[in-house]
Amino acid sequence: MRREQERMSGFTLIELLIVVAIIGIIAAIAIPNLLNAIDRGKQKRTMADIRSVGTAVEEYVLDNNFYPIQGTQGSLNPTISGFLEPVYIKVAPSNDGWNHPIQYGSNSAGTLYTLRSLAKDNSKNGNAGQTNDFNCDIIFQQGQFTAWPQGIQT
Repeated sequence: MRREQERMSGFTLIELLIVVAIIGIIAAIAIPNLLNAIDRGKQKRTMADIRSVGTAVEEYVLDNNFYPIQGTQGSLNPTISGFLEPVYIKVAPSNDGWNHPIQYGSNSAGTLYTLRSLAKDNSKNGNAGQTNDFNCDIIFQQGQFTAWPQGIQT
């Protein structure tokens, strides 16, 4: 009687291996989708931040008749943020969703400007229009996106 109880209690090695294999298969399917969703969220956050700074820059030009001048494209430095904060935007976001600096540049006359996120790979990748690559830059010029992630833009 005692031997029968010992045989019936617990799981067999085969049962445990099957459960581990099922968990592995589910993880192999779910993890890439999760990482893709995280990167899409970072893109959307970056677009929202760039749009906020772009709106502040557009409001600045209404009062001053020129965009904040920064000859070469570089990070949204305290000088440019100083033009915008706190009148046009309470706090200008300085980094994108991947924690890389948001780039700002304008021509020397202050008639054109560009806001750019170097995206996931933090290197300049020229593109225009929609893209589905997380390494392609997100570019905002003259009040509109000229390079952006694929999907409906609001």
